Amino acid sequence: MKEILSRWRVVIDQWSTQTFYQRFESIVALVLTLLITLVIIVALFRLLVGVVGGLVFGALNPLEYTVFQTVFGEIMTLLIALEFNHTLQYVVNRQQSIIQTKVVLLIALLALARKLIILDLKTTPPEVLFGLAGVTLAVGVTYWLMRERDDRVEQERDG
Repeated sequence: MKEILSRWRVVIDQWSTQTFYQRFESIVALVLTLLITLVIIVALFRLLVGVVGGLVFGALNPLEYTVFQTVFGEIMTLLIALEFNHTLQYVVNRQQSIIQTKVVLLIALLALARKLIILDLKTTPPEVLFGLAGVTLAVGVTYWLMRERDDRVEQERDG
């Protein structure tokens, strides 16, 4: 709660120096942060109730593959939401005016990893697997190229 209040203070302190669009961007980022936080809380609660309740009442067998897929798919969904929420904090705190493309690519890689975890490989057609592999490769190469470019720019600036 203390962190949320400090974010509000940052927004209020910088409000008078911001342009109309920067104010709009800050408000949208703050509203999205609150919504995603709410989604994270609800998803975490449902995950806790489902997993703990299932384990206590014996309805979940953690060694069963489909249960494993479902639970880890939900955990990955929470991690993706947390990372997305974290990137919005940069906009809210005016540390960055836009969301960094590299971070979006990393979130996309997390989403692809989640998809691969929850896929039933026995029923998934090969075309879908090849498509996911191609998208994963494209996003990974794009991230790598952007990181390489940023590393070169940083070396030129420092050296």
